[in-house]
Amino acid sequence: MANTPEYVFDTNGEPPRSELADHMRTYEAFLSLMKWGIILIALLLIGMAVFLL
Repeated sequence: MANTPEYVFDTNGEPPRSELADHMRTYEAFLSLMKWGIILIALLLIGMAVFLL
């Protein structure tokens, strides 16, 4: 059988701070990427509407 991963928690049941910091940094990078991607696509669509119609 496969080994199940062991998770390390503090005595109060919360994950270690380093994992939380890594998670938050990754989430903020994801949000930033999505925001700029949507802005870029919107500008591209506006440009296409102006120059191609």
